[in-house]
Amino acid sequence: MSADPTPTELADLAESIATEAAELAARRRAEGVEVADRKSSIVDVVTAADREVEALVHDRIRATRPDDGFFGEETGGADGTSGITWVVDPIDGTVNYLYGSPQYAVSIGVVRGDPDPAVWESIAGVVIAPATGDVFRAVAGEPATRNGTVITVGEPASLGETLVATGFGYTADRRREQVAVLTGLLGEVRDIRRGGSAALDCCSVAAGVVDAYYERGINPWDMAGGSIVAASAGAVVTSWEAGGTRSFLFAAPSIAAELETLVRRVEAGVLGS
Repeated sequence: MSADPTPTELADLAESIATEAAELAARRRAEGVEVADRKSSIVDVVTAADREVEALVHDRIRATRPDDGFFGEETGGADGTSGITWVVDPIDGTVNYLYGSPQYAVSIGVVRGDPDPAVWESIAGVVIAPATGDVFRAVAGEPATRNGTVITVGEPASLGETLVATGFGYTADRRREQVAVLTGLLGEVRDIRRGGSAALDCCSVAAGVVDAYYERGINPWDMAGGSIVAASAGAVVTSWEAGGTRSFLFAAPSIAAELETLVRRVEAGVLGS
């Protein structure tokens, strides 16, 4: 790879590494998975496979792009000198992975600048679901694809016909707040879906499987790969401060502004912000 690679070259590398990582994750899942550690709470688990898959991704990036930065869920950040950072979630949806649900993914986002969604410039993203074989991919300025076929967001005619995906945090207080917000949304939208993988929720918006995905408190690695997939498929991506952290919304353009207004109003009532 050249010293100054194109976005497509970076996406090609991300896809190659993510494919190998997905194969390793699937193999370890077939062998049996156990909890290796817990983080923010008893339900915030990490498996040995999370660590092993991230190590593989890290090693492959370092071998090819030694001057790039790296920011992974399990190992944290390492600065680079090229201005490019790889933001990695080795297994997004670890609890699903632990229980044998197919809703988990390897997510790799390539960004320019700090690994912070408030300031980064997305270059490329790849999200692979090992259990289904789906490969979601996006390159800045180009359409998003699933398994090589272009995908686009849905076009709900109204907020009442909007299917919304969401997720929950790991602490009891955060979950109570999130449920309270959902209570305020349920009567205004078609229905709610809870998949358990932020990366795949972003990609579901991109493919029109849901019309929007909203969650408060997701991390950069949760969304780095999926957010550019959603945006490249036509989704409106917005975020704002709420209750001391950030809320993110990925939504079809036809209902994005109205849904954001609704969510922010309900959050303000629940969080007092």
